Amino acid sequence: MGEIGLEQRDGVAVISLMAPQRRNALDPAMARELDDVCEAVDRDPSIGAAVIRGEGGHFCAGAVRQVLADAGQDPAHPDAYAAIGSVYEAFARFGRLAVPTVAAVCGAAVGAGINLLLAADLRVVAEDARIMAGFQRIGMHPGGGHFVLLSRTGGREATAALALFGEEVDGRQAQAIGLAWKAVPTDQVDALAFELASRPAKDPELARATVKSFRNEVGPPAVSWPVALEAERAAQMWSLRRRTVAEEASPSA
Repeated sequence: MGEIGLEQRDGVAVISLMAPQRRNALDPAMARELDDVCEAVDRDPSIGAAVIRGEGGHFCAGAVRQVLADAGQDPAHPDAYAAIGSVYEAFARFGRLAVPTVAAVCGAAVGAGINLLLAADLRVVAEDARIMAGFQRIGMHPGGGHFVLLSRTGGREATAALALFGEEVDGRQAQAIGLAWKAVPTDQVDALAFELASRPAKDPELARATVKSFRNEVGPPAVSWPVALEAERAAQMWSLRRRTVAEEASPSA
C-alpha cells in the first residue's frame, strides 16, 4: 500500500498523505507518489477540485530528516540533489494542479509541510494547528521558494515573522493574518474543506478555466516561483553541509 491516497467523491479528488508514523514527512518515494496522483487528477476531466489532507492527526512534518542529513554529507552529489529536488517537485506539482485546491490542515505543518499547504489555492485549518517554517531551528536555509509562497499569502510581515524570526502560529492566528481562510475545530476541518471544494467541482470544465485565470492574474510576485526554487536551492544545500560539518566537529557527535 502506498503512502498517498486518492479518493474521488462528487468531482472532488481527496488526496491523503498516509505516513502517520512519521507525521506524513515526505521522502523521495512518497514525493513521487504525490506527483503520480496529481497527474492522475489532471487527466480526469470529471474532477473539478482537490483537497489535500494528512492522516493520523498531522498534515505534514516536512521532509524526512534522513533525506536532509544525506544531502548535508555531500550537497553536490547527484543523488542528494535529486532527493531534495523530488520533495520540491512534490509541492510544486500539487500547486500546478489543473483544478482549484484546498488544504485541510490539522496538527503540524512544518518545513516542506508549510510549503505544501501554501501551494494550495485555499486553506482550512484546525484552530489548534501548529504552523511554522522551522528551518532555522534545525540550522538550514528554507529552500523550495518558501519566501515566494509565504509572502503571496501572508504578506511581508508574516513572512518575516515565520521565516526569519522563527515564529509559530496556530490556526486562529493563521486565519487572522491571512494564511488561512477559516480556522475551525479539528473535527470540522475535513468536512469544511470538502464542502468548499465541492462548489467548483460541480462544473469541472469551468473550474479548470477559472483557476487558471486566477493563478495567472494573482499568482506569484515579481520573482516567480520556479526562479525562487532554483535561487534558494544552492543556499539550502550549503546550509545542510554546514550543519553536517558542525555536527561532525562537535565533541558529542
